[in-house]
Amino acid sequence: MELEKMDENEWKYHGEGNKSLVVSHVQHCQVLRFLKFPMELVESNQASEAFCHLQNIVDFGKHIMKPLLGESYVHYGEVVQLPLDFVPRLFLKIQSERPESRCNKIMDTLSGYALCLPNLTRLQTCHFIETQPTLCIEIKPKCGFLPFSSHVSKEIKRRVCRYCMYQRLKVANGKWKKISKYCPLDLFSGNKQRMCFALTSLLQEAQNNLKIFKNGELIYGCKDVHDCLPDLNELAQQLKPFFFPANGLHCKMTVINELINVITTALLSNSDSCRVGDMRRSHFSESRTYCEASHFCKDILRNVKSSQDLKKKKKKKFLYKLLVSKMLVFLKIYSLLPPYCGVTLSLHFMSCRKSLLQIDGPYNEIFTENLLNFHAEDDGSVEYAATKVQQYRVAMTAKDCSIMITLSPYLQEEKPEQSTVINASKSRFAFSVSILDLDPKPYENIPNQFKLDGKIVNYYLKSTQTKQDPASPNIYKENEDCTLVLHAV
Repeated sequence: MELEKMDENEWKYHGEGNKSLVVSHVQHCQVLRFLKFPMELVESNQASEAFCHLQNIVDFGKHIMKPLLGESYVHYGEVVQLPLDFVPRLFLKIQSERPESRCNKIMDTLSGYALCLPNLTRLQTCHFIETQPTLCIEIKPKCGFLPFSSHVSKEIKRRVCRYCMYQRLKVANGKWKKISKYCPLDLFSGNKQRMCFALTSLLQEAQNNLKIFKNGELIYGCKDVHDCLPDLNELAQQLKPFFFPANGLHCKMTVINELINVITTALLSNSDSCRVGDMRRSHFSESRTYCEASHFCKDILRNVKSSQDLKKKKKKKFLYKLLVSKMLVFLKIYSLLPPYCGVTLSLHFMSCRKSLLQIDGPYNEIFTENLLNFHAEDDGSVEYAATKVQQYRVAMTAKDCSIMITLSPYLQEEKPEQSTVINASKSRFAFSVSILDLDPKPYENIPNQFKLDGKIVNYYLKSTQTKQDPASPNIYKENEDCTLVLHAV
């Protein structure tokens, strides 16, 4: 990318979240990510701090999340300084393509800084990525286990996952029209039946947890609450050339099932080495492996192999490693509030400690070592409290990450490694798996997370007590023995 010759016509709107906006290059596999600010803050000092903010994102990805999740999965990018006349022109070009619900914030057009990253909707492992057709599936899986900490005060949180509880509140508030049947514990189970059910549920009710891109263009999913592309028939037509290159009659569900099988295979592929277990030992036996609110058939669950057998099979799998990293969140907000209050009180009297405790970075090797060498016993120090808070922030980042699975028709002459090839019924794909949305969670948001957590649990308890859901009977107890007794008549 030649920074001195930037042309806004070579870039197009790609997407945006609450805090950033992304544009992609029309020819090359690059994206630029810009910060966003509320209208009233655009001309304040916040815009001039863009470089520090973006550099913190890079350092957090490089030094914290990449070693934790795996070298090949995390792409942290680099901060670039763009010509100041280019950014306003780009903003004017893409403004009409932005969803209306996102226009309450404006792209940073003053600092000239952006984050340059690879376009993960295109395949990154082969040199033909810019000429071959690609298919990309983006999944925001959420937390795939139930908390087992002794600090969890509400028993319901040990039986029903946060995602399933939050669905009821979101529908009640009008964010979504209907409750999704997707449950993260089904996806992370490692059992193909449960995984296929979870992926089918996502396809039926994508919300903001699933997007599908074809050649870098969104063809399925929601840009925002009011702008969704949920037509499965249209999706099947778009995917048919990928899975069935030769002409033939194939029904919608045949194509969709091919997609689901390919995604499942990619998620269960072998992972690379990482330090995912170093931060804290995970006790899987303490956490149940199913959610009582799951819509997956409970009778089938009775026939699933024991969770320990599944875990033995998953030890080297990508999905297993991601689940373990997410389990760092078992610290949970209930055990986090006392240390958070202790750190906040300390900073109130000695603001200079904020940099010493690395509350807002720098996210460097020292920060990483402090997390990895964390001792379990509370010695009453503010350093102990700060490290516990930082571990929670890392865990929350892992919990909210997105998975990008990118596929491209396999060319025999390219001869990629066997581990990067997926076989479908009538086709073969080179593929890659990446993880994104790995920004550090703001320290100041912890009290808000606590309040939201309380609202979610309280509303779920209220709604389920007033109207028992007939589709969710009590699930069997883990490892329960069932004996059939025959009586003479």
